[in-house]
Amino acid sequence: MRLAAGLVALALGALIGTGAARAEPAHGIAMYGDPALPPDFVSLPHANPDAPKGGRIVFGERGGFDSLNPYILKGRAPWGVQTHVFETLMGRSWDEPFTLYGLLAESIETGPDREWVEFHLRPEAAFSDGTPLTVDDVIWSFETLAEHGLPRYRNAWDKVARWEKVGARGIRFHFTERDNELPLILGLRPVLNPRDWEGRDFAESGLEVPIGTGPYTIGAFEPGRYIEFQRNPDYWGRDLPFNRGMHNLDTIRYEYFADGDVIFEAFRAGTVSTQRETNPARWATEYDFPAVRDGRIVKSEIPHGRPSGMEGFVFNTRKPIFADWRVREALIAAFNFDFVNQTVNGGAWPRRTSYFSNSILAMDPGPAEGEVRALLEPFADQLLPGTLEGYSLPESNGDQRNRAGLRQATALLEEAGWTIRDGVLKDAAGQPFAFTITVTSSEHESIANLYADALKRLGIEARIQLLDSAQYNERRNTYDYDMIINAWGLSLSPGNEQYLYWGADGVETPGTRNYMGMNSPAAEAMIDAMLTAGDQESFVAAVKALDRILMAGRYVVPFWFADASLLAHDARLKYPERTPVYGDWIGFLPEVWWYEE
Repeated sequence: MRLAAGLVALALGALIGTGAARAEPAHGIAMYGDPALPPDFVSLPHANPDAPKGGRIVFGERGGFDSLNPYILKGRAPWGVQTHVFETLMGRSWDEPFTLYGLLAESIETGPDREWVEFHLRPEAAFSDGTPLTVDDVIWSFETLAEHGLPRYRNAWDKVARWEKVGARGIRFHFTERDNELPLILGLRPVLNPRDWEGRDFAESGLEVPIGTGPYTIGAFEPGRYIEFQRNPDYWGRDLPFNRGMHNLDTIRYEYFADGDVIFEAFRAGTVSTQRETNPARWATEYDFPAVRDGRIVKSEIPHGRPSGMEGFVFNTRKPIFADWRVREALIAAFNFDFVNQTVNGGAWPRRTSYFSNSILAMDPGPAEGEVRALLEPFADQLLPGTLEGYSLPESNGDQRNRAGLRQATALLEEAGWTIRDGVLKDAAGQPFAFTITVTSSEHESIANLYADALKRLGIEARIQLLDSAQYNERRNTYDYDMIINAWGLSLSPGNEQYLYWGADGVETPGTRNYMGMNSPAAEAMIDAMLTAGDQESFVAAVKALDRILMAGRYVVPFWFADASLLAHDARLKYPERTPVYGDWIGFLPEVWWYEE
């Protein structure tokens, strides 16, 4: 049963309201308002507190790894390291838009305007080798991540004016400016073990096994081939209400393969335990193999109420060829969405018409009104056409030739100074319109080929470049591409991470997620407004305004999105009947799953 949009709106509205100032330590914190769960809650709503322990799960992953440090730019680390081995001061409930409950910290307290935040560590919190967790470990982790870690860790730390110890287990952070999200952001910083890096450079990748406080330790591994995580029976936090019904599997193994097709074959053969299917056409036609027919494999459709995020062909506007918005709009019009969606997905998935489709945060296609307009109008002279007036994607009718879309594209390209000569689109200097689409999977390669065929009819040469994941990530981190396919996952409570996605620093700073290279003071002002909003209406208005800037910026040729997740898995793997608002996203698989013979 799928979540109705109204239920998601209720969930968001219940937690985003007039935020009462905190005046004493609390068991949790919400972005606005109060946490949904009381101090004496038994378990998270989407966990089964009676789930048995034991068993194993094997995931299939594309690519490989050559590092066990997931917090730096160098090297490729298994994402499971940060998920299973390390913990944060607070833990997130994925059944609420943005609410945290105590994990390593037993309590959190903030100032009246969240101008400071104070955490108190649990006395029983410890690393897997039995070493007690200390405030000094927390400070070392936060400072090291800010100085030597991924760029996203530095951005928030720059807003920390100072910190001070409070008693034996407390620490208070004072902020330089108002930012309602900062207490939550610090609560989600990973806490590392300083002793793991004694005599080593944190910024250099390596395969030394780290010791964390989390429920799993790293077991057997072979770089580029597999890694196992073993449940720690002596895990310090196994009896916390926050963890009850979670971390049930004894072994979590990741097997690495060359591409998605090989992973699917490994799943069919029983080597891999679960397969997340992104293609509904294949879901309908290619899951009729013996293990499905005899019940060893189960097909599950799991609902969610999270925003669609954005996925599609990304223009690198650092390249002069894509600097003109009319060129980008032309290439969006040339993408025959209905035909490609039918070809790839059997037409099953809806289109992303917003960065926040499937939620109340999505922009309205008509003219901006009310508080949204008031936020945008000071930047009117900088905004691209459609931001204030209203913007919607060019439509196609599913016809393979897409004549209307190509006519619109041709007119826009002519306005921008591009004309066809001898069948080739050229600028005034006679330079042809040619670029490369860089992809990292056969699925994306097939979509790119369909797009390139359409662009040929405009006289445009779109070359396809298929790279392995290591090369692709290196190129993406340094913005060394013309066009890529990328996906941004977005939540019901967007915040500081939006600077990482759309902030001006990402135009040149490597390793951000501003893959389009956008530089918009208006977008950054909307993010500021989101972070200082005092009520639900102001927060939603700021997000809608940001969404307008992104959509009218024509930075991406949008694809479709899945409004339910298609997951095939070993029948012995079970999950709770209730799924959280975010569906099968982070914190669901494998965290709340269990194994039954």
